[in-house]
Amino acid sequence: MIVTLIAVIVVILLISVKQINEYQRGILFRLGKFHKVLGPGWHIVIPIFYSYRKVDVRTKTVDVPEQEAITRDNVSIKINAVLYYKIFDAAKSVLAVENFNYAVSQLAQTTMRNVVGSVSLDELLTEREKLSTEICKIVDKETDPWGIKVENVELKDIALPEEMKRVIAKVAEAEREKQAVITKAAGEVEASNNLAEAARIMSSAPGALHLRTLSTINDLSSDQSNTIIFAIPIEGLEAIKGIANKYNKE
Repeated sequence: MIVTLIAVIVVILLISVKQINEYQRGILFRLGKFHKVLGPGWHIVIPIFYSYRKVDVRTKTVDVPEQEAITRDNVSIKINAVLYYKIFDAAKSVLAVENFNYAVSQLAQTTMRNVVGSVSLDELLTEREKLSTEICKIVDKETDPWGIKVENVELKDIALPEEMKRVIAKVAEAEREKQAVITKAAGEVEASNNLAEAARIMSSAPGALHLRTLSTINDLSSDQSNTIIFAIPIEGLEAIKGIANKYNKE
């Protein structure tokens, strides 16, 4: 009898020993009521009178599924995200919400749709980081009573309708053409200024035009296939005209 009793006690003790790992916390209940939080290590949880539940306190990832939303300027888009959170109060995560992982996912989905609906398409595409921060703040505030800290939210993919993709492509093409025209015009202005400056220098320096003409002829003569038509400078014509007038007067 005594041996049987000892054997029963040993078995109860063996099945009562529970291990909590470093990355876990145990929520201990006594007769169905919350008793305390168990830290890492071995603990005695006597059956019938006590029960417990393990909670993983490591950072968790929630893949927010693709949601269809309408932006402020009435553009229908599909968007998904990834959310990172960590439990800072294991007791609250069990006592305050039934399934904290599912609850966080649902809250992130509704918050993401609401935030997207408050901005235009341009803001959504250009200020993605700002919107992610806003979603993170809202979800973190709502999950605080559950003992959950939302560390980060990242918007992953934004799917646009095909017609909207074509419109954006046309706008981008028009913008590139605009920049090309502006660059070309700026180049022409700069070239005109340089030509005007060169003409001013040549006109103020005696013989500069003759030297330029000779330099041009020298460049052309390097290729035997070129046909050179020699143009007499205006100064030369004026000199010949002066000699002719002098001869006529005599």
